[in-house]
Amino acid sequence: MALRRGTATARLTHVNAIFEASLHSWPNPRRDISVKGSAMLRSSFLRIATVLLLSAASTCWAKPAPVASPATSPNDTCLACHGASDAKDSAGKSIAVSADAFAQSIHAQSGIACTSCHADVSVDKLPHGEKLKPVACANCHDKQVKEYSATVHGMARRGGNSVAATCTDCHGKHDIRPSKDPASRTNHANLEATCSSCHGNAALVAQAKLPGGNIGSEFHDSIHGRALAGAAQSAAPTCTNCHGTHNILPVGEEASRVNRAHVPETCGTCHGAVLAKFNSGQHGKMRQAGNTAAPVCTDCHSAHEIQRHESPKFQTAVIGQCGGCHADYLTTYRDTFHGQVTALGYSQVATCASCHGAHEILPASNPASTVSAENRVKTCQTCHANASAKFVSWDPHASREDKTRNPIYFYAAKFMEWLLIGVFAFFGLHTLFWFARLVIDKVRR
Repeated sequence: MALRRGTATARLTHVNAIFEASLHSWPNPRRDISVKGSAMLRSSFLRIATVLLLSAASTCWAKPAPVASPATSPNDTCLACHGASDAKDSAGKSIAVSADAFAQSIHAQSGIACTSCHADVSVDKLPHGEKLKPVACANCHDKQVKEYSATVHGMARRGGNSVAATCTDCHGKHDIRPSKDPASRTNHANLEATCSSCHGNAALVAQAKLPGGNIGSEFHDSIHGRALAGAAQSAAPTCTNCHGTHNILPVGEEASRVNRAHVPETCGTCHGAVLAKFNSGQHGKMRQAGNTAAPVCTDCHSAHEIQRHESPKFQTAVIGQCGGCHADYLTTYRDTFHGQVTALGYSQVATCASCHGAHEILPASNPASTVSAENRVKTCQTCHANASAKFVSWDPHASREDKTRNPIYFYAAKFMEWLLIGVFAFFGLHTLFWFARLVIDKVRR
């Protein structure tokens, strides 16, 4: 304190000396100014300088003003109780909220207060009631909630299904993150796990009677599921690519992305080249003509258990899918060498697709067809290098029941049937008579 006073006095003396020097050196044309006037001027200046210096000194001597602490945010107030990991309500249910998880959420980073969602809570009236109103996501997300209400999940909720998914089942509660965040439940890489929390939970599937059974495990083992877990993760389709997000509709709804009428286009969003071939094939043309029974992608590949088309399991199993529509042709195929070998699980011999193609299937009457008269030799030569025109004259779907198409085969089959009947009948009677003779001989003896 004494040091500061000494400094102020020294400054006052210094100012006085400057004033005296400036007074004597001031260029004033009036040389008749009296000494008395100069003294008065000097006295007034000294008073002003004194006041200014004393004010500066008082600033040095005064204590610094306290800095006002920032007001506590509503979220900090809420976390003062809910931030404890062992926070529970009177029923013992956890009401804890991870402060770190909430801080990383999109709501916290957007500056949204807890009370924006929990509107019946006021930080000025604490503690709040134990029973709070359900959070209304529609207050901010009106469009998405309207879409959800018309979805299979929303309709199930209205129908009394209490386990049908709601906003929080997919997005979370206090840890909601943007979909682009790798840690988000709705991130492309995490959607399989999010959807499987219901559709891959065997107990919940049974409780909610979910159609399709345990779809989660089926999808996980499919080509799409394996791609999601591998290097092609960003390009592989996940649940929402086929079903949508907030507009998921039942498969029976005409507007559903997975309705039969829309399946080819839905698959075509990734498989554009395949869709073009399918549309130019017989199946695609039937569909374009309004035949809703015409096969679509899921009829052959299934919906959630899609396998690699080059795998032996798929190649032999898809024959049965073809037979679902072409039962007669499947029967005649099974009578052939090809059919009997594939029935044993071997895929090294010709299957339906080996001859007819996979997606651009055309009738034999079409010159562009792989089984037309113009292309049949070339098609057979993919397996039989020495195949000739005579070789391909063999009928791969010869039917012993079709007299018009295969008269020789028809009559040969009939002959064999009667021959077998005759042989078994003759020797059956022969055995019966022989047995009767043995019995009679025993009785006579």
